[in-house]
Parts: sequence; C-alpha cells; structure tokens
Amino acid sequence: MKKTDQKKFKKILIEKRKLLVEDIRRMQGEWSDSNTREPGGNLSHMPIHMADISSDNYEQEITLGLIEAEEREIREIDAALKRIEEGDYGVCENCEKPIKAARLKAIPNARLCIKCKQLEEEDML
Repeated sequence: MKKTDQKKFKKILIEKRKLLVEDIRRMQGEWSDSNTREPGGNLSHMPIHMADISSDNYEQEITLGLIEAEEREIREIDAALKRIEEGDYGVCENCEKPIKAARLKAIPNARLCIKCKQLEEEDML
C-alpha cells in the first residue's frame, strides 16, 4: 500500500477513534448521572414502580453493552494504527494477501480480507 493511502487511512482511523472516545464519555456521563444520589442517600431518579426499576436496569445494561462494543472497536482501531506504523496495514493477517481498498474504505480497521473473514464467520456457526 502506498504511503499516501496509509496516511489517508491513518487520518480516518484517528478521527473514528476520537468520535468513539467522545461517545463513550457521553454515555458514561449519562449512565453516572442516572445513578447519582441525593444528599439523603436516596437516588435522585429513583423510579416509583417496579416496572420503572426494571426498565432503568435494562437501559443501563444496553448502555454498558454499547460502551463495551465501542471499547472493543477502539482496540481494533489501535491495532490497525499499529499495523500502519509497522507497515503491515492493508495485508490480510490470515492469507497475507492485500485487502481490497473498497473493504478498507468500508471498515478501515479490517484485519482480514473478505474471503478470510467469510471463512472465519462460517467457522463460528
């Protein structure tokens, strides 16, 4: 892969990472705000009905799941940035063939070519 293409993808990856970090901080802030306590020790947003408690718990689980998924994507982006620095970016980790530019444009942190990714997914079934 050309150095100019690597620089372009590096910029894309850094911007995507920045957006994910901001999104995680926002979700963590919302999650902690919903769990703040009043001076008397009571939850400031304590629902009255059991259904409300269940709904709040469900929303918190969803938020935590989203945070975990975005943290996982940040780790994948960091690995892609490391591959750029090492000169391995754009090369399939499995078959060592070049990953097509269209795939990298869609998923800039891709580590596998489409064929190897399909094989990986088939093995998971």
